[in-house]
Amino acid sequence: MEIFGAAESFVSSLYPYRWAIGAVSAVVAVGLVAFGIRRGWQRWVWAHRVAVAMVGVPAIAVALPVGNYLLSPLWERSHLEEASPLAAAEQNGQPSPPAGATVVARPDTGAAAQPLLRRTGEFAGADDFHFGRGTALLIETAPGTFVLRVEEFSVRNGPDLYVYLSPSAKGFEEGALNLGKLKATDGAFNYEIPAGTDVSKFRSAIVWCKQFSALFAVAPLESGM
Repeated sequence: MEIFGAAESFVSSLYPYRWAIGAVSAVVAVGLVAFGIRRGWQRWVWAHRVAVAMVGVPAIAVALPVGNYLLSPLWERSHLEEASPLAAAEQNGQPSPPAGATVVARPDTGAAAQPLLRRTGEFAGADDFHFGRGTALLIETAPGTFVLRVEEFSVRNGPDLYVYLSPSAKGFEEGALNLGKLKATDGAFNYEIPAGTDVSKFRSAIVWCKQFSALFAVAPLESGM
């Protein structure tokens, strides 16, 4: 178990540099092929083609899906636009309440309370490679019911990305709340927060890679609920 844990930790440490490692590996591979051809290695390969096939075919069968899983998300993009919970108030001719505002139902009409914008924050990438931008909004859609919304959002893609609320303003921390898989790399969309969640204990919204424990983007949320 210790060996497995050490291997997983080593792979996780390399993950942020996987694009550079892949590019260097490709250059090295091309160089080795050219060098081998000049030295006549292809004749040895042909003479031992059965043994080479027995080793090479399984290696390629493993390398291709693993490489696709790690590298293909870098150039895969997706876009999603979902309606804002604040849109209903705006369509009714009422401006979105400012953060910290209090809106109550009118007892004479029984009209529902309007959604409240409670806290906001701006996304930033974890480092130069993991870029991220956009706005995170914590919206109270009904008393005690919350939605996390991201707008004008864009983030570096990667495998196994999820959106969390974190107790830390700087990134992932024990006790972070998983809201679900990242819906898209770009756009505006919502995540329902489980009923009964004490949102006051969370200090940021983050994009987190579960597979490699890597932070992609973080949006510190304004305090003072």
